[in-house]
Amino acid sequence: MPVGVPPKGGPLGRSRSRLSASGLTTYLRCPRQWYLTRKVGLSSPSSIGQITGLVIEDALCRVLMHRPGPMESLEALRSWAYDLCQQEAKKAWEEGEEAWNARLWKRDNSDWSTVEVSDYESKIRNGIDLFLEEVVACYNQNGGPYLETYRSDSIPFRIPSPAWGNEPHFPVPEKIRSLQARDWSVDHAFQWQSQGEEIQWNEAWEIARPWFKDPRVHQPQRMFHPEGWAAGELDIVLRWDGNVRLIDIKSGHSGSSFSESLQHQLRFYAWLWSRTNEEGVVQSMEGWYLSSKERIEYNAPSNEELTLMDEEFFQINETMRSMGEGASKLPAKPFSGTADHNHACDGESAGCGWCGVSSENLDTAGPMNEKTRAAMIQGVNIQAPCSPFSEIPSRVDVSGELIAQWGPLPNHFNEPVLGAMLKAGEATIAIEEAEPGAFPSLHDANETKVVIRNALPGVWRDQPRLYVDAHSSIEAQSMDLTNSIRIGLLRTRANVEGLVLSIRQQSGIRLDGRPWSMLAFHLWDGSHAVEVVAFGSAINERLLGLQPGERIRLIGAELGWRAGLVQLRIDVRKTRIEFPSSTFPSKTI
Repeated sequence: MPVGVPPKGGPLGRSRSRLSASGLTTYLRCPRQWYLTRKVGLSSPSSIGQITGLVIEDALCRVLMHRPGPMESLEALRSWAYDLCQQEAKKAWEEGEEAWNARLWKRDNSDWSTVEVSDYESKIRNGIDLFLEEVVACYNQNGGPYLETYRSDSIPFRIPSPAWGNEPHFPVPEKIRSLQARDWSVDHAFQWQSQGEEIQWNEAWEIARPWFKDPRVHQPQRMFHPEGWAAGELDIVLRWDGNVRLIDIKSGHSGSSFSESLQHQLRFYAWLWSRTNEEGVVQSMEGWYLSSKERIEYNAPSNEELTLMDEEFFQINETMRSMGEGASKLPAKPFSGTADHNHACDGESAGCGWCGVSSENLDTAGPMNEKTRAAMIQGVNIQAPCSPFSEIPSRVDVSGELIAQWGPLPNHFNEPVLGAMLKAGEATIAIEEAEPGAFPSLHDANETKVVIRNALPGVWRDQPRLYVDAHSSIEAQSMDLTNSIRIGLLRTRANVEGLVLSIRQQSGIRLDGRPWSMLAFHLWDGSHAVEVVAFGSAINERLLGLQPGERIRLIGAELGWRAGLVQLRIDVRKTRIEFPSSTFPSKTI
């Protein structure tokens, strides 16, 4: 089943360079949209619809996890399920309200009070009705090929469908404390009929229940390509009849502007399923639309099509990795007729926003509020000691002796990366992959005296660091080291100022159950945009109160990199934060 660990092992990090279904469909709609929203990380104001899609899918899964007692008819089973839909709709609405209130940047004129619990209940019921069609088919086929297997207390699949009362499957169980000591049982265990008896309605529900993301599991439940450059997280997998069907849940209807992406998304999942050697061959694919209660069906790709996808998706991922370096140009050159990451798009594709902003249409395009738009038109006047983002050094050559190797071990994003140590004279510096899999040959050097070329200089916890990626190399030292920079002269911090374009906060649970939090916002200096991040204790109330259109100055921000792009990090001890056009005083954190 589609639950795995990255080929490198370790924590399940999310790499911006890894191809995903949503990333693929975004790229196919508009390459510049993918570049700015996925690689650069520029966000737009949150919408209520984004929240709705997440909480309703979780609520539907929670209903599916229930195990009915004896039911005399389909109507009785439906009535029982509808009661659960009512309960879960209220819970989903409350979860949605909490998530909405936590969003730092929201669309203008969006009010959570306009969201109706009845609308949530209707969508969840529609999802249950689509599932009950499977239950009826299972009942009419007398339980399908696995009925007697279930009745003998066996599970026909490597990973069972999630259900209340059954132990959940954690992709990395060794990270869960006291997992074996936990009690997952419920008061009333499910009772199967004896061998040979006619199928019962509650048995048909139990057998037809698909695999889906278990809400009790905080670890990502993804499929990973064996080579690590692609990953995907399925919504639902039906398999009760011996056939594998991949289902994607949509909270809206099939006529939306994003609906054309569904087939591309499902094609990607079918391809990834085949390349991860999952159980069974995908027979078909479907999209379930909860607003309109529609089931949209597609044929699964043939073996020939899957082979063509190998090259297609690999080339797309290679193009993604090569897009952008250092700070990102914004606004872009005017639309040229072909969408790429260097020119603004025509703004017609679903989801287009920042990608349509050019130097000619600052007054009309993009998701900016009035304050941001006015400030961008006026421009940014950078004052000393700050400098433009374009002057931040990106690639350097450093020579020395390799004296240690480690990893994969978690970096500050809790992603598994390789590391090493370089010594030059009395100075030493850590070398680390910029992202998981960014430089897999880090431990393969045959010589200890080397030159690391095209490395990205940075700092972490007040210690200088070199980051390596696909543009870097490790070579044996030669006599000519004129272009090599001494470790002690590496620039690892930056003084910058600019206009806040977007802001978002993220939080979650690590593999071992510990919480994490991160604040990210993007600054614009008049011609380029960079991402700024703060972790844990570096996130203070003033930063949480930042709004797009506000000016901010950072003195001594740590220099870091994500996918070859500049990422500045706020050091809780050494970064000074100032608000030049604000009534708030400058503050050191």
